[in-house]
Amino acid sequence: MGKKLTYTPNTRIRSALRQLFLRSRERAACLKASGNCCEACGVKASKAKGREVSVYVHHKDGICNWEEIFEVIRKNLLCPPEQMQALCKECHEKEHEVKK
Repeated sequence: MGKKLTYTPNTRIRSALRQLFLRSRERAACLKASGNCCEACGVKASKAKGREVSVYVHHKDGICNWEEIFEVIRKNLLCPPEQMQALCKECHEKEHEVKK
């Protein structure tokens, strides 16, 4: 077994974001608005045996800034342990009240 990394690799972050997107309300709304049909050719999504068709949600502008996304996540969410502390629920809520 390989050496364990001290940080979460970008592939895990990308995978988690993909799972979030696949379950997102925005993605569902896009599919609903199109009637679960391809907006280019009009084919409808189907799970019928032998006639399976999948309709995907495509970002028109693409997602070209992955490095920027990873940087923001690492800076604000997956920061080094020295920048975090373990608190009980009550103390955690107090910390957030102080910051407001």
